[in-house]
Amino acid sequence: MAITYNNLYLDIRQQLRKAGIEAATLEARELVCFGTGKSREELARDGGLYASPELERQVRSLVDRHLAGEPVAYLIGEWEFYGLPLDISPDVLIPRPDTEVLAGQAIEYIQTLGECRVLDLCAGSGCIGLAVASQVPQARVVLGEYSDAALKVCRQNIRRSGLSGRVVPIQADAREKPERALGEFQCIVSNPPYIPHDDIAGLDTSVKDYEPHLALDGGEDGLDFYQTISGKWKDALVPGGRLYFEVGIGQADSVLRIMRAQGFGDIQVVKDLHGIPRVVFGTLCTEI
Repeated sequence: MAITYNNLYLDIRQQLRKAGIEAATLEARELVCFGTGKSREELARDGGLYASPELERQVRSLVDRHLAGEPVAYLIGEWEFYGLPLDISPDVLIPRPDTEVLAGQAIEYIQTLGECRVLDLCAGSGCIGLAVASQVPQARVVLGEYSDAALKVCRQNIRRSGLSGRVVPIQADAREKPERALGEFQCIVSNPPYIPHDDIAGLDTSVKDYEPHLALDGGEDGLDFYQTISGKWKDALVPGGRLYFEVGIGQADSVLRIMRAQGFGDIQVVKDLHGIPRVVFGTLCTEI
């Protein structure tokens, strides 16, 4: 029996809600749009028309894969972050609302700087650095990423966002000291791997089986990258420059102590939308 696009969307939304998916409305719309080849506007316009059986099968196949654990962003190959539609692949983490809190905090500061250089370290898809560049026209942004496959996604997103003039991707290992040729930055922002190694096996299927472990594994206690970035990458900050981190649940105090031990002051902790301490940032103290 034929089904209209509207009813197909409502049916999928109900199916996702029954499965306990909080973002059922958004995910149903994205899956139906991708499976039918329609934009959001076209889906709204054609809602009363009938979908062909072939298109309905395509959508339901995507839904089955999603209910088995595969994230929507990987199924459709893109996701939105800070108003920017970005290419997403299984080689990078899916941008999350928690990370928009990090981006927003950094943007607020960078907007006060005038012309400046910003480094997004452990850039993944490049979402944070691209959000900064899109909101702060005077900022020049470097996306530093270790993975070749993730760097490819960064390059795609720089082009897609139309920011090639002010955003540059480079290969950078956050565990090693930066080369002098990289120059200095007024701000470094990072969402590094922070899941304790032994905790990865207990993560949700959609994360442990689909997202890149290279971008998740923060070592034995989850704090490896905070140690190395605070210690080794402060040399790439100008005196008085700021370092911004996203942190995992329960890690804020530890990261604050790490930063303080490495010479950062005026350290602040910001909560995410659920009231969880999610962002830690501080200023590199100038020598007296």
